[in-house]
Amino acid sequence: MASEAIEKLIVALNRLPGIGAKSARRLTLEMLTWDTDEVRELADLMVDVKTRVRRCSICFNLTEIEPCSVCSDTRRDRSSVMVIDFIGDLLAFERTGLYRGLYHVLDGRISPLDGIGPEDLNISQLLHRLRQGEIREVILANGPTVEGDATAQYLSQCLTPFEVSVTQIARGLPVGSDLALADQVTLSRALEGRREY
Repeated sequence: MASEAIEKLIVALNRLPGIGAKSARRLTLEMLTWDTDEVRELADLMVDVKTRVRRCSICFNLTEIEPCSVCSDTRRDRSSVMVIDFIGDLLAFERTGLYRGLYHVLDGRISPLDGIGPEDLNISQLLHRLRQGEIREVILANGPTVEGDATAQYLSQCLTPFEVSVTQIARGLPVGSDLALADQVTLSRALEGRREY
């Protein structure tokens, strides 16, 4: 039986997404082989990220500066905004290097079974951005799930009063998958093949 301190670290690491009990145990045992300074450096980096990184007040991207580097980049197409569910989706599209517009992170998907409604997402802030009149195209890049489709449908209804083109990324992505885990080629094709919604 492991010590209480080891068990506490295993439980803590197991809380991270994608880290099961075996992986948490393996990480814990690996960290025990590190020098104390290496462990302290990792802990300091985690605290530093947690205290310095915040949400962009415009698009809800993670950033250390206000507004974020995407929103403040004057070379980006300010007439196009891609609506995504989570930060990981934004990072995945940025890795393709193909999309040069702006983003809007909803921070979730409509899911009545989980108690998540439109009011729990950053939808009102998106509508506020549209009222400013600079945006001409809204690209719906919600995840290919039932909740993602419900969110896209709701957004399309909200966008009807605005004079904007509403497109949706093409479905080259498997239903039920996570955008953040898709490869660059699949995301590139999905972006290039978007259609009117």
